[in-house]
Amino acid sequence: MAATTPWTTEKPTALLVLADGTVIEGRGLGATGSAVAEVCFNTALTGYEEILTDPSYAGQIVTFTFPHIGNVGTNDEDIEDLNPAVRAGAVGAIFKADVTDPSSFRAAGHLDQWLKRRGIVALSGIDTRALTALIREKGMPNAVIAHAPDGKFDIADLKRRAAAWSGLVGLDLAKEVTSGQSSVWKETPWAWNEGYGEQAEPTMHVVAIDYGVKRNILRLLAGLGAKVTVVPAKTGVEEILAMKPDGIFLSNGPGDPAATGEYAVPVIQGLLKTDIPVFGICLGHQMLALALGGKTEKMHQGHHGANHPVKDHTTGKVEIVSMNHGFAVDSKSLPEGVEETHISLFDGSNCGITLKGRPVFSVQHHPEASPGPQDSHYLFRRFANLIRAKKGEPALAERA
Repeated sequence: MAATTPWTTEKPTALLVLADGTVIEGRGLGATGSAVAEVCFNTALTGYEEILTDPSYAGQIVTFTFPHIGNVGTNDEDIEDLNPAVRAGAVGAIFKADVTDPSSFRAAGHLDQWLKRRGIVALSGIDTRALTALIREKGMPNAVIAHAPDGKFDIADLKRRAAAWSGLVGLDLAKEVTSGQSSVWKETPWAWNEGYGEQAEPTMHVVAIDYGVKRNILRLLAGLGAKVTVVPAKTGVEEILAMKPDGIFLSNGPGDPAATGEYAVPVIQGLLKTDIPVFGICLGHQMLALALGGKTEKMHQGHHGANHPVKDHTTGKVEIVSMNHGFAVDSKSLPEGVEETHISLFDGSNCGITLKGRPVFSVQHHPEASPGPQDSHYLFRRFANLIRAKKGEPALAERA
């Protein structure tokens, strides 16, 4: 890719400036200003609103490989971050085609206005295939995305900022997106012609440690009969146990797991001294692996999309899953007694573990995201059944 890519005679109103000095010109939309972050690509065809509000994308600029983003607009039902008052999710977005007016009966607004309200800087009109190829070849670059309607940029300063940013390695972002205080979640999954429901008669109590939790995870837990108490990422062992949980959930989240693990791992290790069932997703999976003696590593291009094949060794089945992670558990580092349960069929990387003989397991992918559409929902039922077994209650059918 050339140092500068002038694709049009129009004056560019947005730039993507990579740490190596590459300048990519486009048309700006969304918030004005600039943001420094890591650039990744996501191959999902749908779900752009959920992707951009997933707290796991904090510190990242998302390049959408699907060209037509924004065509179904935005609404208040599809956001995933728990606390809209806290800036969580992607800081930037990159599109191939210009955003059109929405065409959907669910649309409540235009994507451009939605991006502005959420402070997300975006650009369109670039060759996203070329950018994706660059990421696949060279890895996820650090960059600055900038939007100025008048087209005036201090390119030298943008290059300096992009080159100077240290990146996600060693960066604890969970503390930036976690809840400020404990709260109880009651909303259950969406149903056609009904919307979201409410869990009024819980049969179990799950404490969810919030490293950047997604709403639909909490909905699925509530839908299986759980009263869900969401607690901040730095909540201590004693405080959690005082809530008398029947199960512990370790949530997804952004940043370097080793950095978040400095305070999260001792808490998880303390909770593992009990016999309370534990279930982790994404960053929660990585936190559990670290607590059990494993290690994590930065990935070359990461896994971001809704078409990833994962094999569950416990069932022998292949699931199509949603993924969003730039770090992974090193399967070779897993100690004796920790069993690998899931692997990616793209690259063989670790996607799940269990602690042998204990009600403790986790997965790297997002079973709540429903790309299969519900290939992995059984994992929530598996967790619920571990809790029900401890309570002496009959098991739910693992697949509804």
